Amino acid sequence: MNINDAIRQRRAVKNFDSSFTIPQSDIDAILDLACESPSSFNIQHWRVVNVTDKTLRQKMRDAAWNQAQVTDASHLFIICADMMAFSKNCESYWHNAPDDVKNMMVSMMQSFYHEKPQLQRDEALRSVGLFAQTLMLSAKSMGYDSCPMIGFDAAQVEKLINLPDDYIIGMMLPIGKASTPARPKGGYISRADMMTENHW
Repeated sequence: MNINDAIRQRRAVKNFDSSFTIPQSDIDAILDLACESPSSFNIQHWRVVNVTDKTLRQKMRDAAWNQAQVTDASHLFIICADMMAFSKNCESYWHNAPDDVKNMMVSMMQSFYHEKPQLQRDEALRSVGLFAQTLMLSAKSMGYDSCPMIGFDAAQVEKLINLPDDYIIGMMLPIGKASTPARPKGGYISRADMMTENHW
């Protein structure tokens, strides 16, 4: 499937075939493509919890007000972001770059984010959003469906996955094969409402 079709056909699927499992090779390919997502300073804030334990999946479903896609989809990813990634092992983000470029970028990212907690949080969520969208489109291009979710008790899920203090949950993301098609998109705002010229 080409990228235009994947964009047009991706929908938030609620009903998944619980008997279907995505082959690991396809999951690896989807994640590899998602890692091509852009991030500021190439920090790659995204961290993914792959929930494979069936008992834990049920607890996740309970925390998500019994939404069936949490347990019925082939995979359940909890997509998180490390808000302090800018300060951790920074050289690794630029290990393929020449030393002068690596040193410059590491120094710049430190000064850009240091003691700016709101910016740290905002950047982490921007990165996780870009990662999740790339992941969903990659999955759709391979014939799989997904459902980005914020409908869950975040505090409960944080406890279930033992989320570190400097991480934040971006979303739950079930991925699998739809058992029934998603509803058509509800509608689109007008171009006039979406875009303005130069200023408000």
